[in-house]
Amino acid sequence: MAIARVALDLPLHRLFDYLVEDGEPLEPGLRLRVPFGRGEKIGILVALPDNSELPPEQLKPALEVLRDTPPLPPEFFRLCEFASNYYQAPLGEVMLQALPPGLKKPRAAKRRQLKPKAGKPAAVPALPDLNPEQAQAVAAVCASQGYAPFLLHGVTGSGKTEVYLRLIAAALEQERQALLLVPEINLTPQLEARIRNRFPGAAVAMLHSELAEAAREREWKAAFLGEARIVVGTRLAVFTPLPELGLIVIDEEHDPSYKQQDGMRYSARDLAIYRASSGRLPIVLGSATPSLESWAHAQNGRYTLLRLQERAVTAARLPAIRLVDTRRMNLDGGLSPQLLEAIRKRLEAGEQSLIFLNRRGYAPVLSCTACGWVSRCSRCAANMVVHLKDQRLRCHHCGFEVRIPRACPTCGNQDIHPFGRGTQRLEAWLAETFPQARILRVDRDSAKSRKQWEALLEQIHGGAADILVGTQMLAKGHDFPRLTLVGAVGADAALFAADWRAPERLFAQLMQVAGRAGRADLPGEVIIQTEYPDQPLYGALQAHDYPRYAATLLEQRRQAGFPPYTFQAMLRAEAPHMADAIAFLQAASGLLPPEHYPDVLLYDPVPMRLSRLWSLERAQLLVESPARPQLQAFLSAWRPGLESIKGPSRLRWHLEVDPLEF
Repeated sequence: MAIARVALDLPLHRLFDYLVEDGEPLEPGLRLRVPFGRGEKIGILVALPDNSELPPEQLKPALEVLRDTPPLPPEFFRLCEFASNYYQAPLGEVMLQALPPGLKKPRAAKRRQLKPKAGKPAAVPALPDLNPEQAQAVAAVCASQGYAPFLLHGVTGSGKTEVYLRLIAAALEQERQALLLVPEINLTPQLEARIRNRFPGAAVAMLHSELAEAAREREWKAAFLGEARIVVGTRLAVFTPLPELGLIVIDEEHDPSYKQQDGMRYSARDLAIYRASSGRLPIVLGSATPSLESWAHAQNGRYTLLRLQERAVTAARLPAIRLVDTRRMNLDGGLSPQLLEAIRKRLEAGEQSLIFLNRRGYAPVLSCTACGWVSRCSRCAANMVVHLKDQRLRCHHCGFEVRIPRACPTCGNQDIHPFGRGTQRLEAWLAETFPQARILRVDRDSAKSRKQWEALLEQIHGGAADILVGTQMLAKGHDFPRLTLVGAVGADAALFAADWRAPERLFAQLMQVAGRAGRADLPGEVIIQTEYPDQPLYGALQAHDYPRYAATLLEQRRQAGFPPYTFQAMLRAEAPHMADAIAFLQAASGLLPPEHYPDVLLYDPVPMRLSRLWSLERAQLLVESPARPQLQAFLSAWRPGLESIKGPSRLRWHLEVDPLEF
């Protein structure tokens, strides 16, 4: 009977010992079906120690050693151990969440053993010519040796995807695998089609949450066994073990979707950087608007900067960006006369327009002008959004919804009104104003599944829509040749948001959505409605000058002591009463003597911006240090103490390293 040390998917920073009686040799990385409490769990064999802290009679025997896949490789262990240490997460949680759901279910049934299959030879389609900048970027990456991080800064439409495809082709020629990460599922259909068309003889695995359980397990196994040579996936795919990995590409590397916001709060982009460094691989981070952290690394030489400053299509030009000052203007349905006239011109020319409003629903709030009642969520510190088509008030934070009342619930006044506008209201108004136009709304309400999203894309590409009304779902990664006008509405709110990252995100969002216009041989135009036309952000947008605006933001952050010039972690707590959450954070702040960690600063606990969610009050405590090693040392010593603090039964807390949301 061997002792097996097993990692289980539990919020506990410990491993569990079991006895294993198995005729075949045991190796770390195998999965085991083990008893736990009154049930069973799937665990991963981490080590085979000679002794256990528990006496042998207290150790339970494992129920089954699962051999339907080879043992998980040492590279997988290194990545998970790094993530566990850096993000202060239990190793079992990290390792098990990286597996597809089907491999984590404690079922004893035998699974079919998959064998690697060779891709079928096929003719490679004719390749488009590279412009000098693209050719230089491909050559630089291909000439690199060992770990080599590259930041590919290309304007929208500059052909970054073509560079990715050439690099993937080079990896395949060397008989290596390529991993391509994308931020969101809705970017995968178009990209998947391009990859399969370009590499008809190579097996491609797609890994994202929209896949059915069996399909996800099949794709993961194909990647793990080396059958799939190209792996495309969202953030969780960064953990996929690949036996012959030779290249990592991260598309839209600035996108906040790469940061997991529940469970283990990790950054897939940062883990990919570690994985490339550990495996001595080249990694390419691509974006038209890189994150300031990546841009700073490129400026100080840590990353190699590659520039694509011209659009890939010879006849295509960057769109002209025009600001419309709406301070003394009467808007019709929220749109300026200039934007309305531009839409009319596109309709007459048979071209497409996109009106960008990053707020779904009909209106942000329903209100009574008599008594001041507003449609607040009973479970959150937020307003419920009006969804007129469904006749519902819906909270976009917790999902709680009720029917739209016929009269004010407080005073009975029947004259209650929606205030502000969302995509549904804008769609309805445009339909009245341009009755001859075919209008298509694209947001989370109209594209709830991949099938719905693909159907919308087919309509757009097929010319079945004249005016698109969309949120950030349409802002990046899409190529619509007939789209020549983009109108941005309601962008000013982010200029004065409480989150200091908001201007960076707004610039990226507007630059990305502006890049949808004029990507083919038709000239593009972008109209941004604003009450603050003198803001430097808008000036940089008009000049398509990301480096200038990035330099301004980096200098502001340097003066304020914000990342990337400091390193942060956030301790958050939630409880039925705010006093309990604050009390926990105050107790946490006094756990370690300040003189032991002079370079670490703990701020006072404060309520979170969204102070109530799911009927729980939320507060946070910011931890900051000018050096990453000092912050990590503090967090490692701090976490065990946090686990010992006694609080109310419903109090929950979590620690987030490198937080993006404040």
